[in-house]
Amino acid sequence: MWEHIIEEVHKTEVPLECIKKVVIKLHGKRQRTINLQTLRRQGLDNEELETVLTRTLLELDDQVRDVEFMVDIGAVAELVQPETDKLLTNLK
Repeated sequence: MWEHIIEEVHKTEVPLECIKKVVIKLHGKRQRTINLQTLRRQGLDNEELETVLTRTLLELDDQVRDVEFMVDIGAVAELVQPETDKLLTNLK
């Protein structure tokens, strides 16, 4: 169910805490992946993750062809479920 809902959301609207990985596609069929889940496990907070992403994108600026965000469906469900529960409770 969550997969279907997430497909409808524009990736630019997804909060950083719901992104698992960022894949930076470079010219020449190369790519650079930033695994945000791993960095979180290493203790980085969202502000530090944003700094890493910004710095990397600035460093690779003219080489970047595309950027893909891999959404963490579990994190989205965890974030949205309490609000969904409240709405459903109010409907009863």
